[in-house]
Amino acid sequence: MHGLRRVAHYKEFCMLNLKRLVQSFYCGAILSTNLRGYWTLIRCRGIASLCMTLLIMSGQGVAGEIEPRAYANTPIGINFLIAGYAYSDGGLSTEASSPIQDAELDISSEILAYARVFDVWGKSGKVDVILPYSQLSGSATVAGQTVERNVSGLNDPRLRFSVNFYGAPALSLPEFANYQQDLIIGASIQVSAPFGQYDNDKMVNLGNNRWFVKPDIGISKAWGNFSLECSSGVFLFSKNDDYFGGKTLDQDSVYSTQIHATYSFGRGIWAALSGTYDYGGRRAIDGVREKDAEDNLRVGATFALPVNRNNSIKLSASTPIQTSTGSDYDLIGIFWQYRWGKEL
Repeated sequence: MHGLRRVAHYKEFCMLNLKRLVQSFYCGAILSTNLRGYWTLIRCRGIASLCMTLLIMSGQGVAGEIEPRAYANTPIGINFLIAGYAYSDGGLSTEASSPIQDAELDISSEILAYARVFDVWGKSGKVDVILPYSQLSGSATVAGQTVERNVSGLNDPRLRFSVNFYGAPALSLPEFANYQQDLIIGASIQVSAPFGQYDNDKMVNLGNNRWFVKPDIGISKAWGNFSLECSSGVFLFSKNDDYFGGKTLDQDSVYSTQIHATYSFGRGIWAALSGTYDYGGRRAIDGVREKDAEDNLRVGATFALPVNRNNSIKLSASTPIQTSTGSDYDLIGIFWQYRWGKEL
C-alpha cells in the first residue's frame, strides 16, 4: 500500500509539473527580450529532445518515445553536445501471462549525446550518437514472491542517420537567417546495439541483449510560429538467444506514431505538446507466443529556453494515458545543450 501511495503521489507531481510547464511557456516569452542576436541559430531543431526517448523500461520494449522537432531544418556544419538527467518512476504493465507482476521501478539516467548536421546532396542531414547510463531499483512479484532489483550500468547505445529530402535545403548559418519553414518531409534510420548491462539470470535489465533497427518517416508543416509534425516508424528486433537462463526471445515489430504541436515564442524559446501511440510487439519465448502486444498511448510536453548563443536548456515530461504492456511509467528530465561549428 505504501508503494501504491508513492506512485499515486508521484503521478500527481508529474501532472502538476506538466501544468506548470505549459504556464511557463508564456513566462518564457516575456523573459526572452534580452536574447536578441541568438534567434538565427537557436530556432534550429532541439537535438536534446531526442535524449528524452532513451529511458527504456528494463528491456520490455522500446516504445513510448517522444521527440518533437525531429524533422526541423538546421544549418550545416553545426555540432551539438548534450548532457542531461532523466528520472522515471512507475512499473511495467504486463499481461496476466507474464511472470513479472506489480513492478515498481525507479530509474535515474545520465545521458551524453553528440550530433552533427551536414550536407546530403543539397539537403539537410544529421547523424547522432547517444550513450545513456542508468541506475535502476525496485521490486516486482515473480511466481508469487516479491523480488528486489538494484543495478547500474550502461543502456544500449544508439546511432541514427536522418535526412530531410523535401523543404529543408542544406544552408550555411548566414543563409539560414532568411530561411522560413513551410512543408518538410524527411526520413531516418536508427540502430540500437546490445552493449548495455545485461544479466541472463535476471528478467529486468538495463540492456536488451539484442539489436533493433527503426526506419522512420516524418512530415512537418509550419504556419507562422506554429508547426505540426507527424512521424511514423517501426521497430525491427533481432532475437535474444540468452534470455533468462538461455531461452530464446523473439518479438514482433512495434509500430509507432508520434504527433507534435510546437509553438515558437521567438528569441529561441519554443514549447511542444506531444503524443505517441505504439502497437504490436507480441513476444515469443522458446517459440511459445505470449499475449503481451503493446497498445499504448503517452502524452508529453517539452520546453526549450536559450541561455546564450551557444547554450540552451530543455525540460521535458511524459505520462501514460493508456497502457497495455511495457510503458506504465512517468518521466521527467532536464538537458543542457552546447552548440559550436563553422561561422558560429
